[in-house]
Amino acid sequence: MSDLSGRRALVTGGASGIGRACATALAEAGAHVVVADLDGTAAAAVAEEIGGESWEVDLSATRDLDDLTLDVDVLVNNAGIQRVAPLHEFEPDVFRRIMAIMVEAPFLLVRAALPGMYRRGWGRVVNISSAHGLRASAFKSAYVTAKHGLEGLSKTIALEGGPHGVTSNCVNPAYVRTPLMEKQIADQAAHHGIPEDEVIERVMLAEQAIKRLVEPDEVASLVTWLCSDHARSVTGASYTIDGGWTAR
Repeated sequence: MSDLSGRRALVTGGASGIGRACATALAEAGAHVVVADLDGTAAAAVAEEIGGESWEVDLSATRDLDDLTLDVDVLVNNAGIQRVAPLHEFEPDVFRRIMAIMVEAPFLLVRAALPGMYRRGWGRVVNISSAHGLRASAFKSAYVTAKHGLEGLSKTIALEGGPHGVTSNCVNPAYVRTPLMEKQIADQAAHHGIPEDEVIERVMLAEQAIKRLVEPDEVASLVTWLCSDHARSVTGASYTIDGGWTAR
């Protein structure tokens, strides 16, 4: 069992989907959890439910994070957005926003948290990557680029943090049953030229040996284990929960 009693955790994008599941699981393991999200009302509701606290923050405003100091033992970089479009039609500002939220913000949050982790000689950074951090798909240039960047950041944190008792790992799920996934269906149907009710089977599950969507609590279970002392020698790794997608 994972015992995080006395630990303080921060989960970005914690108001829904994978983030909410992670916040709940970490709280159940004994951590005091800060639920960070652009939707402050939703974050406050989750925080109240799990006995934590909320932080309303726009992670695309990265300049505001330059001088941030974070006093946390566990940092889960989960926040993300998606845009599905052919590369030659991809809006430059949307590409930049995805990079800011999913690469720059994790860097700045880790930068803010590491000094405290180093002083205590203990820390856990878990980056919610994706199968798209290891593989590419058409029409997702920004998302795939961001997740690949997050993988590199995670490994660098692992190398620098190791001597200080800090681990850093990626969790790489396939398509997870979340609002973010559901919002993709119409765009995927349009760009692949198929009906919306065929997107999950023909696009999202096409590369998987196990033909089912991942549930948020499955991701949260692995995240919680990576934050525990059972995983104290696990760092610089990428753990897939992808139904066999990346086995190809």
